[in-house]
Amino acid sequence: MLEKQKYMSQELNLISAIDIGSTKVVAVVGRKHPSGLLEVLGIEKVPCTGVKRGAVLNIEETARSIQQAVLALEDRLGIKLSEVYASITGQHIRTMGNRSYRFIKGGSVISTFDVEQLLQDSYRIVLEPDEKILHVIPQDYIVDHESGIKKSPEGYSGQKIEGNFHVVIGRSTTIKNLEKCIERAGLRLNGLILSSLASSDSVLSDEEKEAGVVMVDIGGGTTDLALFHDGILRYTAVIPFGGNVITSDIKEGCAILYKQAEALKTRFGSALGTLAREDALVTIPGIPGWEPKEISFKSLACIIQARMEEIIELIIHHMERSGFYDKLGAGIVLTGGGARLNHLSELTKLKTGLDVRIGNSSRAFSTEEKDALNDPSLVTAIGLMMSAGKYPGSTIVTREQVLFEDMPPEETTGKKKKSSGNKSKKSKKSKKTEFTGDLFEKIQRNFASIFDERDTEM
Repeated sequence: MLEKQKYMSQELNLISAIDIGSTKVVAVVGRKHPSGLLEVLGIEKVPCTGVKRGAVLNIEETARSIQQAVLALEDRLGIKLSEVYASITGQHIRTMGNRSYRFIKGGSVISTFDVEQLLQDSYRIVLEPDEKILHVIPQDYIVDHESGIKKSPEGYSGQKIEGNFHVVIGRSTTIKNLEKCIERAGLRLNGLILSSLASSDSVLSDEEKEAGVVMVDIGGGTTDLALFHDGILRYTAVIPFGGNVITSDIKEGCAILYKQAEALKTRFGSALGTLAREDALVTIPGIPGWEPKEISFKSLACIIQARMEEIIELIIHHMERSGFYDKLGAGIVLTGGGARLNHLSELTKLKTGLDVRIGNSSRAFSTEEKDALNDPSLVTAIGLMMSAGKYPGSTIVTREQVLFEDMPPEETTGKKKKSSGNKSKKSKKSKKTEFTGDLFEKIQRNFASIFDERDTEM
């Protein structure tokens, strides 16, 4: 209890986060040390049945799961949580590239304000009526003819500054449902962070991001991707399939209950049929009045491999679409609960031709939660604390704010204030280019809808 009181009285900079997934809710509390390392103080997870493929369907059930996880964490640590960061994913997420440029009057030194204006220009892109901007993430800058500037060009001298940005957009109604769950659990939302960004911060090293790497987080309802090269986030995607669809395949293929299929997958499943023994059998208790069933490890592995190969093909598609497939020197890092599937690394390496490893929360430490750091299913929750305040736009920008917000105030320089006409001309100097893949997303979502009735929440 003394330790709990210590956390309450001495640690005012605690970070708390909630990972709301398709199978579970995870609540976590930690603190950042001056060295930059994150210490995990406590973590609790409870089942969640109100979410499907990253989208909240039942607000009350999801809010109850959040409350249950938070209360357990509060009781264990002797603290009171009031505000949290939360994860967001789902097939409603889309991304686009945006380029903005501005002219620097007189070729003077580029200021913080100039750089901020480039980012703000990306918040003014045209959105669909039911959309919000989640993040605007700088990729690189160009000053005059000097390209590939990774850090903020503040202090550079030039006449023209350009910036490339990765814009993450979500559906407003889906975001509002998530916000309602947090509020009904008695918490204040500090910000939403894309799950793949949080997972990447948890499992990837700076060296991997520099060499080129794709993080693949296989959850229950979705598979999230984040690709880095030269230390820069280049591409993100959400595939609307995860471990649940594999469980559904086993359920139908073996004609057993869903909970039995999940147990088979986690205890005896393999992603490579060639490595499974044909003579090895597992007996499944029958429904009352029915005989038990015998299922071979070989048959089980073949069912799992067929579905995993489809998911890997979608991963390959996104890597090709990013334009960086042949530049991934650090290969693929698999994480999430689905990464615990036996021989998944071998199958992924076989299909992609890239090096593969399983990622856990190696960038954090804990004296109380050592096992949690080695659990791939908890990387997003831990990563949320690392990502807190890191990504621009995590507080969410609405379409109305984009359309009607005023320009940030000009710096005080002693010069006369420019007329509104000049402001109008200045705003027209922003140029934007987009990269979208609406066709593929539509095909992917239609494909996902085939399985909607088959998926059963855990």
